[in-house]
Amino acid sequence: MEVVMNILKTPVPSGVSMTLGLFMIFLALLYWYATFPYSSLARCGIRHPKPSPFFGNLFLFRQGFFGVHTDLIHKYGRVCGYYLGRRPVVVVADPDMLRQIMVKDFSTFPNRMTIRAATKPMSDCLLMLRNEHWKRVRSILTPSFSAAKMKEMGPLINTATDTLLTNLSCHAESGESFDIHRCFGCFTMDVIASVAFGTQVDSQKDPDDPFVHHAQKFFSFSFFTPIMFVFIAFPFLIPLARVLPNKRRDEMNNFFINCIQKIIRQRDEQPVGERRRDFLQLMLDTRSSKECVSLEHFDVVNHADELAPTHTHINQQENDDVSHESPNRRSVQTQKRMMSDDEIVGQAFVFFLAGYETSSNTLAFTCYLLALHPECQSKLQAEVDDFFTRYDSPDYTNVQELKYLDMVISEALRLYPPGFRFARDVDEDCMVNGQFLPKGATLEIPAGYLHYDPEYWPEPEKFIPERFTVETKASRHPFVYLPFGAGPRSCVGMRLAQLEIKMALVHVFRKFNIVACTDTKVPLELKSHTTLGPKNGIYVTITKREIEGEPATPPAEE
Repeated sequence: MEVVMNILKTPVPSGVSMTLGLFMIFLALLYWYATFPYSSLARCGIRHPKPSPFFGNLFLFRQGFFGVHTDLIHKYGRVCGYYLGRRPVVVVADPDMLRQIMVKDFSTFPNRMTIRAATKPMSDCLLMLRNEHWKRVRSILTPSFSAAKMKEMGPLINTATDTLLTNLSCHAESGESFDIHRCFGCFTMDVIASVAFGTQVDSQKDPDDPFVHHAQKFFSFSFFTPIMFVFIAFPFLIPLARVLPNKRRDEMNNFFINCIQKIIRQRDEQPVGERRRDFLQLMLDTRSSKECVSLEHFDVVNHADELAPTHTHINQQENDDVSHESPNRRSVQTQKRMMSDDEIVGQAFVFFLAGYETSSNTLAFTCYLLALHPECQSKLQAEVDDFFTRYDSPDYTNVQELKYLDMVISEALRLYPPGFRFARDVDEDCMVNGQFLPKGATLEIPAGYLHYDPEYWPEPEKFIPERFTVETKASRHPFVYLPFGAGPRSCVGMRLAQLEIKMALVHVFRKFNIVACTDTKVPLELKSHTTLGPKNGIYVTITKREIEGEPATPPAEE
């Protein structure tokens, strides 16, 4: 800024000198604009790599975010930072500090990272909503994922699984390697369409189904495009992103909006007594509701299933910490229990997308790990075989008895968490565990790093399901395992995701062996700009098991 002032104090030249002087002023202002945000982290004592003008540390993440977090934390500490464009980001990998941020001081950090370029319907979804707006919508959605609702979903998931098994049988008969991740993507899309919207999507019968095609577009986002460089360097231009034509975005948005609106029209035309009590109907019913909801204790924690207390949870003391935060929170707040048409479309939109990517990735990663560890696969198949001596098919209640299956899935989510990073906005200057956090910064929780932290996970690269026995989990800090987040903004669909994954795997490993082959990549190439997923699919072979009156046939590696 001193450079600018010195230039302004010099005598005003004429002609060419005048032009040169203005140009120098422009360059000085441009330099000031390009560099002035990059002192906020240092002023707070937060170490970070040197940022580049305009773009900050963006170019560190060309290959994704997953591995870079580890490098940053190892070099700069458990509380470090970087600049995503001009936005300061504070990476917090201290479990005690995360407990404070996500639960005890939740009222100070209630909002996820603001994405100013978000357009409808994304801008109306639960992930993007803020403060009381988010509380109201979350309080309406939470009953959709109650234990009673999950019990109703079992038969619908089993129906989608029948088609999955038919497709896998075709691959078993061919004996050729195939992308099991693609199979599970189609399966999860069918499940979401059925259990949440009461509509039939035949993506498993048609692998090129437009639902899957458009969902994949959403997760192909990258910062490294010319238009994104412009918006990162000059964020005041971001409002233009909402009005400028974007063929890929507009095509995807219009597809889902039209499909969701069509389903809503069909539902409205049905007699009241014939409407399904599902995720969509719960939202539609609020349009005529006269009820009010209290926002005081709306959904303090998202506990795991009552019948399976082995999952990561927040203890009662932390629950009390959230419930008794400040006088402001203790005042009773109420709002109408209703959702607008835009909000309904927004929740439906993100439910399709989030349910597709995260569950399909977890299913594929679990099968990949079991293909590489046939001894674990055999142990799981023995548990599944014993299960079928007692039950005809899995449902919400009996699937909770499969303890080893739960451990296998938990360990797969540790090694390959789809939601490997999530963030909170810092809306006001504050202090957490002695660390000052500046207003306007973003807090980033690197779940992927925490899941590999050798301080809490001996031999973290290894697949060891026994890390998740009841005793081992009880002895470990609860905030080093965050596959579904924690606190009030944890994943609202956690129960449904767990149920869908467990029921699918029970059927798959009852019927088949998953076998690693020459096309199976070790290690996997991963993509991690949005969620964590396989970059080029997961290729395995599959064989049918002989289970009638015979012990489980252990899989063999090629």
